[in-house]
Amino acid sequence: MSESLSLYQFSVPVLVHSLKALSAIVDKAQAYAGDSNVDETVLTSARLFPNMFPFSRQIQIACDVSKACGARLAGVENPSMVDTETTFDELKERIAKTVAFLEGLDKEAIDGAGDKEISFKAGPHELTFSGQAYVREWVYPNFYFHVTTAYNLLRHNGLSIGKPDFLGM
Repeated sequence: MSESLSLYQFSVPVLVHSLKALSAIVDKAQAYAGDSNVDETVLTSARLFPNMFPFSRQIQIACDVSKACGARLAGVENPSMVDTETTFDELKERIAKTVAFLEGLDKEAIDGAGDKEISFKAGPHELTFSGQAYVREWVYPNFYFHVTTAYNLLRHNGLSIGKPDFLGM
């Protein structure tokens, strides 16, 4: 018989694992830029289409979604981060700060938030979820959308990465 996952186990370690994989991908992108004599801003500002956010913003949003998740579930203030990162080192620092914040959260507070009402504005919409539904229906789809887009931007620009990199293997 398998043990059921707590809300903490279902959220924070999953986000942290993927953020660490994302940081490793950024390391590879930084090395690729150096080895290929490509200005890193070519990659950090890369877009798949003119009206899409660039690579740097994809990282920022993935971190923002993660921080908001942890803060809302734990009932603590979401640390503010300015969206000024333009270099790989700055983006890696943002990821590291996000991981440190998530790893410092109170597991019991998060485990007790499964039925907690989570309400927030998203554009013109006021959204309300239970804690469990919030992670399942809002956090994961948004988080993985931006992590996947960041991965695809680098892949599209010639970085040799694959599914094991995305999965953090």
